[in-house]
Formats: sequence, C-alpha cells, structure tokens
Amino acid sequence: MFDVLIRNGRIVDGSGLPWFAGDVGIIGDRIAAVGNLAAAHAEVTIDANHQIVAPGLIDAHVHGDLALLVDPLHEAAIRQGVTTYIIGQDGVAMTPGSADTQEYMRRYTAGFSGGHVITDRTWYDTATYLEAFTNRCALNVAVLIPNGNVRMEVMGLDPRDSTPQERQAMRAIIQENLEQGAVGISSGLDYIPSRYATTAELVEICKELAPVDGVYVSHMRGYSPETVIPAMEEMATIFRESGCAVHISHFNCLADVVLPWLDHARQNVDITFDLYCYLFGSTILGMIALPPDVQQGGVEPTLERLSDPAVRASLRAWFENPRVPLEPIRLSAVAHPRFVRYEGWTLADAAKDAKMELGEFICEVAVATRLAAGTVVPHDRRRTENDLRQLMNHPAMMGGSDGIFVGGCPHPRGTGCFARYLGYHVRDRKHWSLEQAVSHLSYHAARRHGLRQRGLIRAGMAADVIVFDPESIADRSTFEQGKTLAVGMSDVLVNGKLVLHQGMRTPALPGRGLRRGD
Repeated sequence: MFDVLIRNGRIVDGSGLPWFAGDVGIIGDRIAAVGNLAAAHAEVTIDANHQIVAPGLIDAHVHGDLALLVDPLHEAAIRQGVTTYIIGQDGVAMTPGSADTQEYMRRYTAGFSGGHVITDRTWYDTATYLEAFTNRCALNVAVLIPNGNVRMEVMGLDPRDSTPQERQAMRAIIQENLEQGAVGISSGLDYIPSRYATTAELVEICKELAPVDGVYVSHMRGYSPETVIPAMEEMATIFRESGCAVHISHFNCLADVVLPWLDHARQNVDITFDLYCYLFGSTILGMIALPPDVQQGGVEPTLERLSDPAVRASLRAWFENPRVPLEPIRLSAVAHPRFVRYEGWTLADAAKDAKMELGEFICEVAVATRLAAGTVVPHDRRRTENDLRQLMNHPAMMGGSDGIFVGGCPHPRGTGCFARYLGYHVRDRKHWSLEQAVSHLSYHAARRHGLRQRGLIRAGMAADVIVFDPESIADRSTFEQGKTLAVGMSDVLVNGKLVLHQGMRTPALPGRGLRRGD
C-alpha cells in the first residue's frame, strides 16, 4: 500500500537515459517503487495520463534567502516544478553571522533579497538557518557559506588583505558550518565585502571543502570577453591549490570565448557552471552603477558620501566612463515613494523625466532608497541565443535562475527560467531533448552540491517528484510583467507531500533545510 501512486507516466528519471512508461509509488518521504505497479493501491492515486513524471528540479543559484520566509507557498518555484533552492549565493547572504553581520547583509542586499525583517524566527549559523525553513515552506533549501559573511565576522568591512591568523579564524567558522550541513562556500567578487578577498585568502578557506566534498561557488571577478579568462584562471588556481571542486555562477558569457578554455581546463580541473536562459541580468544598483570605493565601510558611510556635494562632483568621471553602459539599465525595484514610479524605466529615461543628469539621478535614488534599489542589466551586446544554446549543451552546465523576487518589475527569470527551459528551449526550439533538460535541471545540481538523495526517480530516493504536460509547460513572465507565474505543471510533490495537485496549490509546507548528503 502506497501513500501516493502516480500511474501512466512517461518517466524521465533524471539520468539522461530515454524516457520509459511506468508508475511511481511513494511511501512517506521516499520513492518506494518504480515500474509497472498496476496491481498496487494507494491512499492517493494520480493518473499522469502519459504526462512527464520527473524528479523535482533544483535551482542551483537563486536569491530566495528571505523570499521563502515571507512567501512560504512560493508558487514562483512550484509552478515551474522547482522543489529545491541552493541559497547563500554571491558571498553576501543571511547566514552565518552575528546580528550586526546579518543586519548589514539584509540592508546591503535589499535590492535583490528584499531586505525583509523576519520577526518570528532567528538564526545565527547554518544549523539554525536550515531549521527556519523546515516544515515552514513549500520547497527545500540547501545552503552555501558566503565568504563575505565569514570575512565580516572576522575583519568587519576592512578592505585590506587578511592575516594568517584571520584566515585561520575564517576556516574555523567555515568548518563549523560545514559540519552543520552547508554544501559549500560562495563568493561574490563584485560585492562588498566578498570582493576584498584575495586569491590566496580564497584558497585558504576553500581548503576546508576538499575533505567533505564541498564545492566553491563563485560570482567571478569578471565575465566580459576582456576579463573572463583571468577570472576562470583564478577558479582553476583555487581548485589546484585547495583541492575542492569549483563552480561558476551565472555563466553569462560569449560561448566562443569561454568554451575552448573550459574544455581544456576540464581535462584536469573539476569545474562546472550554472546558467539562466536570458540575455539580461539583474543586480543591485550600487554594485552595477557605483564605484566600490564609495561604498567602503557599509551602508551608512556610503549614504554619507553620496549626500556630500564634493563626492558627487568627484563621481562625474566615473559616470562618464562606468564599468558598463548605464543608460539602458532598467530599475526593477525602488524602495521609495518618490522614485517607485520609475520601476520598469531605463535609467536614461527616468533621469530625463526627473530632469537630472544621469549620475545625479543614480545618487538620488541610492540615497532615497538607502541602497535598496534593484536593476535589470543588458548583457554584452555580442551575446545571442546561440551563446545560450552552446552553453546549455555543455556537459558541465546546470540550471540556475538567479531569481530575484523584489520590486514591481523584477527580472522574469525568477518565475520563468525553468519553465522556459522546458517549454521554449525543449519543445519549441529543440535545443535539448526532455531527457537532457531534466538531467541538467535536476540531477546535475544535486550531484554538484552533494544532495545524494535527490535528482533521480529511483527507489529509495527522496520523493521530490513533478508531473507536467510537455506540450503546455511555458513561462508567462516578461520584462514588463516579471511576476507572472508559469503554466503547465500538474502535480508537484516535495518530500512525498503534494504542494500542487491537478494544477491547484495545496496548503502543505513540507520543505526542509537540507544538509550535505540529503
């Protein structure tokens, strides 16, 4: 007797092998049997009616750290079949850390984390953070240790290089959190204070990962054709000198530039990457539009500098020659009543409407929102869908939405990325087979992050299972309407419990904080 029995499915099991007809029986939180179960009975029977039955998808890079706590039903993920988030990304996130570190991270990352104040639970390390999600949200989370948090615990926001003693203190924090179940370390080498870490510091802290098969995940120092090869060389150095596997976040690059290097490196370097299927990115306004030195010392010193007319005058040279073209960047989230109407506008159009110079407008928005502003940013103009196709088909690729759930005009990737892979890229464009898609979007991420009980439809594996119609699965979110939910997902089970049934959301919150090995 099964608790749940899914009959008449086309099972795409996550291995990459061809689909097969069969049934899936679930007892408790485990897949108990797979095959011809025609004689079996169950408390709940789902007739898949020849739809696809697959393992729950795993989002390898997403900013759900606070979003899941304030929106525990989280249909943005469930409607796409995503049953696990990997959070703690970009070296600046919500744990570990003292109250001061957490407050800085909440405010600094507000443009992509939402800056939500959580009052009904507290945490300070991986163990307590994972517990904050268990049976309190609809999907699972696994956690990376952000290097910026660890650095701030030891050194505050000091931009100098760390001493040997400070690196040992960082390693102690990392070791403790790995023992509590963290799956690796993240860095965000454009974000403060993560960006202050030298290669030598990163090598030293990553030495804690190799003995436990953890992974180093990095928003690298550069992604442009001019900067990406040195950034990848740094990743290879970290692998060689620390012994841990390395993984590139949101690998939004020109395929012809990076793939020859990657293929050569992978002869000796255990390196993988995640990718979202759009030609625009999204980040906080401060990171993309302001120089790092004006942001030293935290949010309050940054606001003081930006309010100083002399500092603003000194920034004119920066705004005349910024790191990326600023004019086409769109505001996605603006946490201030004076400027909120500019959500969805380009910086150029908004500045013109506000009757300000572009740099002055950026400073005004940054100060008014206290840095809680988000943006949507065009990638290198040379990137095309062909680059996406080539990167998608690389064996080291896995899906990562980089989803941000903040503001009135968020990037559509948070509600659409995985559905877009399954619909547009599989059904419409034939860039992948379904078997390839499910493997890249589930098993690859499970294997990379040490989630050994997920990513496959096999007896004994965790019962994270999805049922969907391959002819109707589709993203519906756009850059104008970034919150629109995906369609085509019929049933979603997380740890054996239905969170979506016959296309209808259930009230179940069976998600768990996953530990390495789960």
